Amino acid sequence: MKRINLIVLTLLLPIFLQAKNPVDDFINNPLIENANVSLLVKDLATNNTIYQFRSNNSSTPASTMKLVTTATALELLGPNFCFQTKLEIDGTLNSNGVLNGNLYIRGGGDPTLGSEHLGDKEFLVKWVEEIKKVGIKKITGRIIADGTLYDDLGVNPKWTWEDIGNYYAAGAYGISYMDNTYQLVLRSGEEGTTPEILRIVPEIPAMTFENHLTSTSITSDSAYFYGAPHSYLRSIHGEIPANRMEYIIKGDIPNPGLLLAEHFQTKLSENGIEIHELPSNIVTANMNRRVILVYESPNLSEIIKETNVRSNNGYAEQIFRYLALTKNPIGTSNGAVQVVRSYWKSKGLPVDQLFMYDGCGLSPVDAVSSHFLVDLLVYMQTVSTNKEAFFNSLPVSGKSGTLTNFLQKTSLQGKVHAKSGTISGVKCYAGYLENNSKTLVFAIMVNRANGTSKAVTRKIESFLLQLSAKPKKTIHKR
Repeated sequence: MKRINLIVLTLLLPIFLQAKNPVDDFINNPLIENANVSLLVKDLATNNTIYQFRSNNSSTPASTMKLVTTATALELLGPNFCFQTKLEIDGTLNSNGVLNGNLYIRGGGDPTLGSEHLGDKEFLVKWVEEIKKVGIKKITGRIIADGTLYDDLGVNPKWTWEDIGNYYAAGAYGISYMDNTYQLVLRSGEEGTTPEILRIVPEIPAMTFENHLTSTSITSDSAYFYGAPHSYLRSIHGEIPANRMEYIIKGDIPNPGLLLAEHFQTKLSENGIEIHELPSNIVTANMNRRVILVYESPNLSEIIKETNVRSNNGYAEQIFRYLALTKNPIGTSNGAVQVVRSYWKSKGLPVDQLFMYDGCGLSPVDAVSSHFLVDLLVYMQTVSTNKEAFFNSLPVSGKSGTLTNFLQKTSLQGKVHAKSGTISGVKCYAGYLENNSKTLVFAIMVNRANGTSKAVTRKIESFLLQLSAKPKKTIHKR
């Protein structure tokens, strides 16, 4: 009998010991056990692996892809880089202040023009003052918005139809304006009725809507815009709360460059500067232009902080497209991907585990491994000269941005600097965990769990708390 018990104990001992491993506790949970998981934890100082599980498997990253975009931008452009928007003129300017020609807004990919989040909200006033200083009192031509720095696709073709047309999936253009976002103000009635459209802010007269919304008992909106890139027709489906005097939902501006030109013309007219023709975004091959103003964005380090802390898709896509320009004459998504892959390959990262189609992670066909993300995070803190700007761009657990509620009121509040990622069926976190005298680097990617996004978040929190509480030793999992 004793021998049988000894044999049983010998067989079960590895299982008992393994159960103490936080990775097993994580992956064997009913919530996670059928999910696609890629997980890696390293000691930053030694680069030794602490825990791993399928770390070479590429998984859908959602917004943790922004780590790749922002790190690459800091490396290639530098934290003090500024996007430049130029005002240019062609033709002749006579002594009476008449410009016999056109005024151009040459876009430089700046995501902060008129942005709710960063930049000078009164920049158009300054532009008007510059026009006055040059001596222009009348323009016989028109204001032309030149967004040809980027291709004209706008919306990434790998995004889903459900997302395209909504504010969080706004297109990336050579000219970005007002976050490329409008607000549609609605009034809802009794349950089961169709809400009334009151107004659009900013006013875009060309916009038309097919309204299929329903007022229901929900407390937050479940409304989606549907529409093709560049089109001014939007179909709205879904629900918003009933009995609201005003309720706002947000969509993407189809042609932000043209809208900027229209607003600029209004400002000039208000200041007595006459313009004969209506604004346009049709650019001819006329290269005989003179620059009269170079307007710069805030520093890239500020823009990247906004990108990561708030998980700003629009900012990420503008930065992403611009990366293509380091090797190509026009900013395209494909060009940006080639630049990103080439850079990190040169640094020895496993780019064969990076499948990147956009800069923000909205595409469900994006994929990256926890191995790649952790190697990038290690590189940015141990090799890069931009370590401070990158680290400071990340939200902090329990305190800021998308991590405000993450690990709040736990022993790890304020000790995790990381990027979260969430789309349908996806929950990911990647960043740094400060644990006493050690810094751990981690990436936890969960796709298709058997539960809600909130439940997966709680499980990831539990894993990180176990990680911070246990003595660290290198453990390799399959």
